[in-house]
Amino acid sequence: MVDAVLEDHTSADIDEKDRALFTLVAIATDDPTKVKQADIDAAKSTGWTDEAIYDAITVCALFKFFNTWADATGVADLPAAMYEMSGKRLAAGGYAS
Repeated sequence: MVDAVLEDHTSADIDEKDRALFTLVAIATDDPTKVKQADIDAAKSTGWTDEAIYDAITVCALFKFFNTWADATGVADLPAAMYEMSGKRLAAGGYAS
């Protein structure tokens, strides 16, 4: 499902609520000046709250910033084994562990 969403969220087998949020996030990520009230309203009409929309846009913006910074400065990505280890730690104890 993740691959399908990354390929094209508009045709992926996901519910309309998720599709609406992914559409909004795609607009905000591509060109935030193109986000219109109608885009926000479309996501809200499927059940997303203002807080959830804010959080989704914030997370995507921060990832975009970090990826841009990492690419421009040459900071290396973690090896796959480190992500696996980190994922297990987070699953077991959350972010506070």
